[in-house]
Amino acid sequence: MSVPALFEPLTLRGLTLAHRGWVSPMCEYSCDPASAPGVPTDWHLVHLGGFAVGGAALIMTEATAVDPEGRISPQDTGIWNDDQAAAWRRIVDFVHANGLDAKIGIQLGHAGRKASTYPPFAAQHGSVPAAEHGWETLGATDAAFNGYAAPAAMTEDQIHGVINDFAAAARRSVEAGFDTVELHAAHGYLLHQFLSPLVNDRTDGWGGDDEGRMRLPLAVIDAVRAAIPESMPLLMRISATDWEDIEADLAFSARFVTAAHEHGVDLVDVSSAGNLPTPKVRGGAGYQTSFAERIRRDTGVPVSTVGMITDPVQAEHVLLSGQADAVSLARAALADPRWWLRAAHRLGHEMTWVPQYQRVSPARVY
Repeated sequence: MSVPALFEPLTLRGLTLAHRGWVSPMCEYSCDPASAPGVPTDWHLVHLGGFAVGGAALIMTEATAVDPEGRISPQDTGIWNDDQAAAWRRIVDFVHANGLDAKIGIQLGHAGRKASTYPPFAAQHGSVPAAEHGWETLGATDAAFNGYAAPAAMTEDQIHGVINDFAAAARRSVEAGFDTVELHAAHGYLLHQFLSPLVNDRTDGWGGDDEGRMRLPLAVIDAVRAAIPESMPLLMRISATDWEDIEADLAFSARFVTAAHEHGVDLVDVSSAGNLPTPKVRGGAGYQTSFAERIRRDTGVPVSTVGMITDPVQAEHVLLSGQADAVSLARAALADPRWWLRAAHRLGHEMTWVPQYQRVSPARVY
């Protein structure tokens, strides 16, 4: 019997992934900003390690800040210092030692004007004051997002500083043992803020037209590509559209992805939205797969897709129909950290379970 498309391996540069079912980045807001800011904890070990035991081929960390001001919330992870890198190393080592041929990647990001906010499950909402470990945010411009505190428009020196911070974070990620690095250029965070004409109305060399708006993300790609081994794939997450002018957004996204690929990005994770507080999202099962398919078709660059993909047969269809090269899960993975074992059984392709679980017959579980 042939192997289902979902369980075909995928090679990117020197990294071969066992199959095409991945874990999407999911912020956990579980660091202690007072005693160990940005340091991942046992929560992160259990959260990410469980997916490795459950059969995921590639596990992405949450958005991990490249500097203190880049965190979405004071409770978010970072990798701007050695203590953070050492804590990540513990998680990476667990995934490699206990996963079913699992690999782990780190998503590097900077939240820009959407930084220094309360976690979504906190009683308060909006920007965090300095007395509660908050800070002044930075942005492409000084325009605030949805009632948050207004950021400071970044100076030339600050822009170059962030580029250097991404490179330094990438080097620490390599030292921590990560298998791949992903750049977060989506969801209204800093790189997406610079990309979008909805936000970036700068008139200097970091804005003004499409090429100017692409300049910072491409500079970050260059810096990170130079900081990681040639054999390590570089991934990037984008928001293909902010749901205002979808056709124009997709055309621009295709041009940007083409340029990003020329600068060293190997695969693009296609998501959407983030720069508008109330985007006109048309949801439903697999509601973003058409965006991934368009980017893949127009650029020839490998893509992954994400968003309300929950069923193994649905995931198999996405791959067989050419909409994407890989499928990432978020909510479905939280609901069932063994999703990949169940998916393999459903598609007639049995995976080897970790030894601790092999006394349980799949037939008795499913």
